[in-house]
Amino acid sequence: MAFKTKGEQSSGSFVSKKWTFLLCLACFSAGMLFTNRVGTVPQSNGIMRATAMEAEKLKLISEGCNLKAKEKKHVSKDITGEIFKTHHAIQTLDKTISNLEMELAAARVEQESLLGGTPLSTDANRAESPRKRKYLMVIGINTAFSSRKRRDSVRATWMPQGEKRKKLEDEKGIIVRFVIGHSATTGGILDRAIEAENKKHGDFLRLEHVEGYLELSAKTKIYFATAVALWDADFYVKVDDDVHVNIATLGETLVRHRKKRRVYIGCMKSGPVLSQKGVRYHEPEHWKFGEAGNKYFRHATGQLYAISKDLASYISINQHVLHKYANEDVSLGSWFIGLDVEHIDDRRLCCGTPPDCEWKAQAGNACVASFDWTCSGICKSADRIKEVHRRCGEGENALWSATF
Repeated sequence: MAFKTKGEQSSGSFVSKKWTFLLCLACFSAGMLFTNRVGTVPQSNGIMRATAMEAEKLKLISEGCNLKAKEKKHVSKDITGEIFKTHHAIQTLDKTISNLEMELAAARVEQESLLGGTPLSTDANRAESPRKRKYLMVIGINTAFSSRKRRDSVRATWMPQGEKRKKLEDEKGIIVRFVIGHSATTGGILDRAIEAENKKHGDFLRLEHVEGYLELSAKTKIYFATAVALWDADFYVKVDDDVHVNIATLGETLVRHRKKRRVYIGCMKSGPVLSQKGVRYHEPEHWKFGEAGNKYFRHATGQLYAISKDLASYISINQHVLHKYANEDVSLGSWFIGLDVEHIDDRRLCCGTPPDCEWKAQAGNACVASFDWTCSGICKSADRIKEVHRRCGEGENALWSATF
């Protein structure tokens, strides 16, 4: 009995261990299977998400909608727009500053005149208090000590004398003066001769300036500064004493531009820059204008030109920093290069002597000024200007019947 019992117990114990082992193996296998499935699912989802994102990017690129490119393009467009706005604002500011400088210059000249006139002039007519009225124009006839015959020929032709000159100022608002400085020897024979001539005619504007051919640029600068301080006019004209002028035609020409603040009127030219020493019109600073053979910028020829009050005031205020070139007309043109100035090219201000000016007058297109280009004025003007006046002059009635 004991043996049987023992054998039964051994057999049951063996079966039980066997099934237990199989059961454990099955559980282990099931666990492994479950673990692999759980770990594989998120990995698969991640791959699917990544694949979808890449596909979306590829789609955007293929459609021309690259996000980075769009962002760069948008930023670039914004920067370009800002640069354009800034540039436009700077241009507007520069123009505003230029306008303010002109107005300030005119105000300073006005104030200096009211406080006692200009120290630059010894004009005997200062006591007339010319600031009481507004004038149309001041005509300054540039002359020299040796040009007495030229001055007399001008007085005998197109420049009114005595009471007529006073009438011209009062009724037409036109001032005409011969412009001259002083000799190197103050109070010398040359100065005394001019003083005697002025006492007889009363038609000089004396400048605080030492006369000299190489000092014409300085003389021009001082003339405008002096004239704008003495007379309140719309225009200031410079003309040489060997040029014939029709005053009424000049006035009618200038009146057309009366509403313009900064205007520069003349026969505009662009002559060669002469670097060779010893020749007439030699430019010592030729290197500033580029290579040999270059031309000057556009400027009015020096025989006759006119500028508005704002420009004359600008010259007056800034005369100490305005550069002087060898040629006076070039110097004047250079002072306006960087300013907002309108250049008026009017060829009636540079007609030839007869028959040129005569033909134009007969055609109803009267000339403002006549001279010979070969002489930079009327050749032998003291002798020939009377003939030019007879054949090309507008007639005395034209001046007194004109309304400006």
